[in-house]
Amino acid sequence: MSPPGHKHGDLEYRIAKRLGDAVDPQQLGKIYTGETGILLWRNPDRVVGADIAFVRRESLPVKESREGYLETIPDLVVEVASKNDTAPYLERKENDYLQAGVRIVWVADPDAKTLTEHRPNAQPRVFAETETVSLPEIIPGLQLALQDVFGS
Repeated sequence: MSPPGHKHGDLEYRIAKRLGDAVDPQQLGKIYTGETGILLWRNPDRVVGADIAFVRRESLPVKESREGYLETIPDLVVEVASKNDTAPYLERKENDYLQAGVRIVWVADPDAKTLTEHRPNAQPRVFAETETVSLPEIIPGLQLALQDVFGS
């Protein structure tokens, strides 16, 4: 696949920075960016590249596969939709993450300026650019104002 465009990279950075601003001062865990390989399961192996992944402090140090992929299942995964992503492709990734034990999957769409939150056994929730998203059960104190991350 061809690499994603500049909107993808900008949005990935903006979300990761704001997550880091909430996570780092409290030492809540570790944030991974840039298509970090995550081994969701074996036989057959399912490895995905997450745009952003967050692992809580309680799960550190992380387990690493012999291939160098993250074996510890993150608590939060953020995918930024890109020009190459189809709806079925994103849906498969969301479902695979949740099946593997990821607690929350966010899909950020830079064109629609929405963030869709996926949780196990729940309907997806779509947040508009004017809303603020929080995750008190995973990242206490996080207030992600979407107008800040989708801003120009």
